Amino acid sequence: MKRRLLVIECAGLDMAAVASSPKLAALDAAFRPLQPVFPAVTCTAQATMRTALPPAKHNIIANGRFDRRSGKVEFWNQSAWLYSGERIWEKARAKGTTVAVMFTQQSLGDCTDYCLSPAPIHKHHGGMIMACQTRPPTLEQELYDQLGSKFKLFNYWGPLASRASGEWCAKSTAALMNLHQPDILFTYLPNMDYCLQREGPHGKSIGREVDYLADSLSGLLATAKEFGYEVVVWGDYAITEAHLPVYPNKVLLDAGLFICRELEGMLYPNIFDSRAFAMCDHQVAHVYVRDKADVAAARQVLAGVEGIESIQTAAEAGLDSPEAGELVLTAKPGAWFAYSWWETKRQAPDYATHVDIHSKIGFDPCELFWHIPFISTSLDCTKVKGTHGRIDTPAVFAVTAGLKELENKTTLLELSSGIRDYINGELG
Repeated sequence: MKRRLLVIECAGLDMAAVASSPKLAALDAAFRPLQPVFPAVTCTAQATMRTALPPAKHNIIANGRFDRRSGKVEFWNQSAWLYSGERIWEKARAKGTTVAVMFTQQSLGDCTDYCLSPAPIHKHHGGMIMACQTRPPTLEQELYDQLGSKFKLFNYWGPLASRASGEWCAKSTAALMNLHQPDILFTYLPNMDYCLQREGPHGKSIGREVDYLADSLSGLLATAKEFGYEVVVWGDYAITEAHLPVYPNKVLLDAGLFICRELEGMLYPNIFDSRAFAMCDHQVAHVYVRDKADVAAARQVLAGVEGIESIQTAAEAGLDSPEAGELVLTAKPGAWFAYSWWETKRQAPDYATHVDIHSKIGFDPCELFWHIPFISTSLDCTKVKGTHGRIDTPAVFAVTAGLKELENKTTLLELSSGIRDYINGELG
């Protein structure tokens, strides 16, 4: 049987999660600690896995990015052209090896044979067309026909996000193996992201949710064995307790460095006239300072703020990339960075109480919570109980028997490099 490779990313999977689930621990693969890259966030981890490069080289330094020329912040841009570096499968694909990437960020337009990414259409007069963008275009309908259901975006993010999205991801991955048997297949199971951010690592439902993830993995491992796939399962980061939201944009606003426009009583960011602002992403924030002469002022007003552990230059943080901020903030354990800058609910921009991942200048975990009476999302940052971004708690990984040469890897960079070598040596 032809040798193939399946790489499964599991959001927030760490040793504590493995220990909480006999089902997960019983899988036919031994889990080992895995040191994440900094910052330990989704897009950065995925770009590292696909390039075997550190963030300073592939240039994905957060889940969001600030375009200095357009003056816009955007989170979750799906373009594969945003990250640099040769993909770890490129040499093998040039020799005829087929590659599939499913559900990972920055995957549209990448050098793959098969691709699936959630890509809904927001209708002009309201409403949404639930859809995925696929390569080839016929793949979307093929999967829908196989599964008997469509991908539902509201299960993937927002107050209704749940393990249902992870189950659909797992089933569609198995369906792709059945339909096309790509030689190399990367996929993503988001199950644990939601419960861990809502409840924290010690939440009442965590063990049960890990069991559901184990069921999905068990099904994928069975399908992989049927079609001759060796398997890598890896966690991108550990989600740790959160109890202290930190508001760097409020601090910069009070200091006159961050500027807002007031429209009908609401405060909207004026990036063009701001001397500094913070793009917040879990436990890391990039502070962009337009004039280098203001870097010291920004550092001074943020110094001593409760919950900030360090204020570094991008080079000091290991993120010496043109994409990085002039300053990089890291939160203390238990703290995380909220993007908000307003003092009262009345001042919040209209998008603040909605799932609107493309308008906000920071990642907003409050989108996981309803605001009573269930017509908007919450503004209460104290509801968030889990966060990530720091790298002092390891994630985990496991491999099947045919990948024993990867068992000694200890960091995500080492694991990615090892997978690249395996692809080039065994599949290319």
